[in-house]
Amino acid sequence: MSSPPSDVRSGLTGGDQAQVAPGSAPPAYGGRPLTVAVTGAAGVLGARLVARLVESPGVRKVLAIDDRRGEASGVQWRVLDVRDPAVAERLRGADVVVHLAMDFGMEADPRTRSAYNVRGAQTVVTAAAAAGVPRVVLCTSAMVYGALPDNEVPLAEDGELRATEEASLVGDLLEIERLARRVPRAHPGLQVTVLRPAVVVGPGVDTVLTRHFEAPRLLVVAGSRPCWQFCHLDDLASALEYAALGLVEGEVTVGCDGWLEQEEVEELSGIRRMELPASLALGTAARLHRLGLTPAPAGDLAYTMYPWVVSGSRLHEAGWRPKYGNEEVLAELLAQVAGKHAVAGRRLGGKEAATSLGAAGATVALVGTAALVRRARKRRRF
Repeated sequence: MSSPPSDVRSGLTGGDQAQVAPGSAPPAYGGRPLTVAVTGAAGVLGARLVARLVESPGVRKVLAIDDRRGEASGVQWRVLDVRDPAVAERLRGADVVVHLAMDFGMEADPRTRSAYNVRGAQTVVTAAAAAGVPRVVLCTSAMVYGALPDNEVPLAEDGELRATEEASLVGDLLEIERLARRVPRAHPGLQVTVLRPAVVVGPGVDTVLTRHFEAPRLLVVAGSRPCWQFCHLDDLASALEYAALGLVEGEVTVGCDGWLEQEEVEELSGIRRMELPASLALGTAARLHRLGLTPAPAGDLAYTMYPWVVSGSRLHEAGWRPKYGNEEVLAELLAQVAGKHAVAGRRLGGKEAATSLGAAGATVALVGTAALVRRARKRRRF
């Protein structure tokens, strides 16, 4: 299957948009300089955003909030847990809060992770309203649209959120989306912007979707139609700067222009596919997760089966362009995962990696997976 021309794949329709060089347009902000608070400022994404804001002519002061002090200079550090109601006092004087204090760790206990993510967002939004902050920016994921065979390509930004809460982390993200939609009633006068990035890639990013490329073979479910769209960490930080400055509002998607078909990914990566019937792939994934052998529930497989491509139209209308293309980001991802090995999202090491990556490749990986299931069942019986 060949991909449509790039102008079609990007979701752009010609005109001036197609004339602008990627990543060439700085934020065209003409208002007064702002005080911007960033939660999760010591994290991978927060640190990138803080570095941009410190250099932005539209920003007067940066309040960096986290439970540990980061390395950024030129900011005012305020160290505390974002679930602490005292965060309201730390937000006083801010013009906008960008909330990035989220736990995406794959090895974290799901209940502990959800409690942190959802409670943190609730506390920050309530604290912002109490402190008189007029705007809050939240960052979820384009995964909230769901990956379904009848999805439009690309998806409209105001499209229905059809994700199921079975997929890892998506339940947290959907709850945060519901929180954002309750804000006009719960906190009149507080404006909320939500950014929904495609598959995020960059140094320090480790998700079930980046681990997909650590497998000895790329799993393809028979009859599925994968479309791969990435979002570089730097482009996401750039988009968040636009949102912080108020240049985009509402529900905003962000990613590279266009997408890659599965055949293109295989050609660019040099990794061959392993095609399995849907019943086998989904059934095995469900059993492995139920036994606690893999971090990813079966629902995550949908995001490697069906399209969930976004257009980024609102950012494009504001003058934003991604600096990176899908091909570049894929190449960076492959360089980052080189030497790492995962099967079904479970990272392997030592003897496991040697076994899984032997001459038989993916076949041996499947046999090893079946052995893990048998061993787990035997332990349960005793």
